[in-house]
Amino acid sequence: MKIECAARTEDVLGEGVIWNTAENRLYWVDAFGSHIRRLDPATGRVDSWPMPEVIGSLVFDRSGGIVAGLESGFCRVSLDPVSVTPVVNPQPEEGIIFNDGKCDRRGRYFVGTMHREFKPGAGVLWRLDADWTTHRIDDGIFVSNGLAWSPDDRTMYFADTRALVVYAYDYDIETGTAANRRVFFRTDDMPGRVDGATVDTEGYYWCAMIHDGSVCRFSPDGKLDRRVALPVRHPTMCSFGGENLDTLYVVTARRFLKPGEEADQPLAGALFAITDLGVRGLPEPTFAG
Repeated sequence: MKIECAARTEDVLGEGVIWNTAENRLYWVDAFGSHIRRLDPATGRVDSWPMPEVIGSLVFDRSGGIVAGLESGFCRVSLDPVSVTPVVNPQPEEGIIFNDGKCDRRGRYFVGTMHREFKPGAGVLWRLDADWTTHRIDDGIFVSNGLAWSPDDRTMYFADTRALVVYAYDYDIETGTAANRRVFFRTDDMPGRVDGATVDTEGYYWCAMIHDGSVCRFSPDGKLDRRVALPVRHPTMCSFGGENLDTLYVVTARRFLKPGEEADQPLAGALFAITDLGVRGLPEPTFAG
């Protein structure tokens, strides 16, 4: 196993890391730095585009365009030149921002919300369909994170970071509905909390453990299988990329550093690449709209 710093971007809060298979490039967002970033692994070049507001995640549509969850809701985004076109906001409440999000394998875009002042229970998990209608999947959430689906599409995972819990749901891929919410695992007795996540081809759940400086792999029955330590304390999301989907990319944050910690963690906010893990990920689906 090898851990490398792939880009020193000093993100305030890295999120939404996603591999674009058509371009063979990695995209992610600096949520509170309000940027979309792109890495070309072949050259190491990083391009960045400023956004007008907080951005939590992005996905690609079938034509290569970008759909994103911003503070103003679901939007279409163009990069050259930058333009943001709001389409629909199912939760236009003051203080609500869109956080973690990704598509299921039928192209529905799921995004969880939260209150920027971390008000308990303010968050909602939304589903955006191809016709741009929105549907409430779950609510009463503290901080939405950790979305992922099992390889057979029968289980959806979703984390409420500050409630210290990751849920599993029975998932119906035909209808996009989730039922029978249950505890997948809890982090009460762990040093970190679950942030962004993904699954590998074996059905194991990989998650960034914010405040613990690690990414962890959990078995389908919710048992800790592996822990990979990182040289920063606040990893925020992980996702597989590379031509063979065998590199685990991890974004991180500077937002949670305490006074005096900056000097001890010069790579906080950087992008990391972990190789030779012996596992592969699954392609991220595109939005069907």
